[in-house]
Amino acid sequence: MPSIIDAALLGRWTAASTAALERRCAEIDDINVFPVADGDTGTNMLLTMRAAGDELRRRFREDGWPPTPDGPGCAEAAAALARGALVGARGNSGVILSQVLRGMAEAIADAAGAVDAGALRAGLERAHRLARAAVARPREGTVLSVLQAAAEAARDCGGDSEREVAAAATAAAVAALRMTTGQLPELAAAGVVDAGGYGLVVVLDALATALGRPTDEAPDVPRSRVRAARGAEALTTSRESGADAFAYEVMFLLDGTDDERVAALRADLTAVGDSVAVVGDGTTGGTGLWNVHVHCNDIGAAVEAGIEAGRPHRVTVMRFEDQVPAADGGRFTRERAVLMVVEGDEVAELARESGADVVERTGTPPGADELVAALAGTRARHVVLLPDDPEVTAHAERAASAARRDGQEVVVIPTSSVLQGLSALAVHDPARRPGDDVVAMAEAAAGTRTGGLLVAESEALTWVGQCAPGDVLGISDGEVVLIAPDLSVGALWLAHRMLTAGGELVTALLGADADADLGERLAEDLRRTHPEVDVLVYRGGQADYPLVLGVE
Repeated sequence: MPSIIDAALLGRWTAASTAALERRCAEIDDINVFPVADGDTGTNMLLTMRAAGDELRRRFREDGWPPTPDGPGCAEAAAALARGALVGARGNSGVILSQVLRGMAEAIADAAGAVDAGALRAGLERAHRLARAAVARPREGTVLSVLQAAAEAARDCGGDSEREVAAAATAAAVAALRMTTGQLPELAAAGVVDAGGYGLVVVLDALATALGRPTDEAPDVPRSRVRAARGAEALTTSRESGADAFAYEVMFLLDGTDDERVAALRADLTAVGDSVAVVGDGTTGGTGLWNVHVHCNDIGAAVEAGIEAGRPHRVTVMRFEDQVPAADGGRFTRERAVLMVVEGDEVAELARESGADVVERTGTPPGADELVAALAGTRARHVVLLPDDPEVTAHAERAASAARRDGQEVVVIPTSSVLQGLSALAVHDPARRPGDDVVAMAEAAAGTRTGGLLVAESEALTWVGQCAPGDVLGISDGEVVLIAPDLSVGALWLAHRMLTAGGELVTALLGADADADLGERLAEDLRRTHPEVDVLVYRGGQADYPLVLGVE
């Protein structure tokens, strides 16, 4: 009998998990009191699962979704989920969730095509081992206890089908979750179950459902015994446990290292803080990627420990005291955010490095519902939304209206391209009054003229003449303004045309398939012909335009 665990099933599980976490996000955040009552466990797990799903869709972008028999298979899909979760993990709970997906991915790879109930059992067992090994000082009554119960139930399940194993694991996880209240003093005092364990139950329940377990057989997930108003009582409980000894959460990605130096890093971080979690992608030989998490007071010491171990990047720091008080039930944990819609891995990374939260699209524009969820996921009271595409603007406006009805202040700046979005982001200043900041960002976007190059696929009549297949078309303001013989000539001609009206900065984004030489030649030509203009070239990664230009 063929396995029902395949790439398409993993896609359905990811989508179901994300949707379920979106529904339960506020509730999970509400009962988050350990190790710090910062009210973000649900949000962190949701954002981590979204990152996993984004990577899965990128992996299958060229082959189409749903997968085809000739396209990447189950092992490739599972590896993409694990990789996306590792890179996009948020908070301690997100780091643990990434190891759940890594355990499943490694077991599926080892199954060599026979992805059955045995592989599911092995995946949960490996997930438990990886997650527990990731935490420097594991404690019972946390998500680790819930994951252990799920793995043991899967191992001992007498059923032969994947559905039976997943159902047994979920039921055991629910039972273990109920027990967490009595296992940790912090949870008992607040009268709640463990928030990370609750999030894991949501993910396991989505897997059981995706494998065909009837919804009427789903176990009742326990809520908090005493509804935890995320605020004074819960916060005091956590503070009394000593969690306030550390004021900051520090996270970064690490590469250029090895197991020995990672072990030393884990020891160094344990000496300067707590909630230490260091997890990798399983690659050996010094080429792997690691995600590092610690609560500490000395940010510099944590980052320096990373530098000693390898090459840290994507460093993020969150101060617990900066989180917004719980008058809104803990829903908002920061005052300001910029949410940007982009296409392409590299430009998404560029936007994140510039301080934006990102919605990554993979061809199809995100709908209003997806944007509403992303706005909520920022956990910010004031959000500037940059759609970066006229097709997305209408969805963005509907999402903003829905978010405003729910108490979040959202302003849409109708950017028509990613370069306008990056220009707006470049002048964003969280220290300014929100209204003044929006005006500055809107002016920067409006002052950026954009254009791009396309390769003609067929004969057509344009405003500037007849084009043939293979001709390079220069596009500006939605119209063809030039026809060039190749990309290099087209890039220079388009830049010269756009600079006719003046400009101080030219920004070029190279497409996914464009050669690096294209950007280098353009920069060299412009420095010679327009020495007064600064030129910046980035790898944008967009699939449609080989080159996008912006002039400010």
